[in-house]
Amino acid sequence: MEEAEAVVVAVSSVDASALDLLRALPARAQARFVLVADGGWYVDPAAMAEHRVRAVLWRAETDGTALVQTVRAVAVGQVYLPPVIQGRLLDQLEYVQREVLSPKGLTASGLSCREIDVLRLVSEGMTLSEIAVELSYSQRTIKNIVSGVMIRLGLRNRVQAVSYAIRAGLI
Repeated sequence: MEEAEAVVVAVSSVDASALDLLRALPARAQARFVLVADGGWYVDPAAMAEHRVRAVLWRAETDGTALVQTVRAVAVGQVYLPPVIQGRLLDQLEYVQREVLSPKGLTASGLSCREIDVLRLVSEGMTLSEIAVELSYSQRTIKNIVSGVMIRLGLRNRVQAVSYAIRAGLI
């Protein structure tokens, strides 16, 4: 039996009990959730993202056609969140970037802008010495940057580091 790529879950409101319900469902590695709610949003938007919720539809505003279109879209990786929820999520992302990540020199990807620049140049086929000249760093600094990324992310080589950056949409 194939696993579902999108699972529809009906809830009265998007709250702690909805999160509990999602936690209680059998773990499906690839499944994404479409919540159909009567109304009310009472949770942290990031918590819903952690639970693989990729769409929220208000029952009163949704017909069968919209539900089918949303399920199909979610199954192929698209997201649908009501504009007010998108705004909350972006506000939260902005806060985390400004208050938590930026002071540590990181981006939401977990990589610093400098690390992303280095991986981009590695992906273009440049040697470490060429990258050092391009970015005005020592070759040892470039080597340490690449090594640090590989250790932190559990990667074995530069090819894996570049692949990670590409899959994450960073380069």
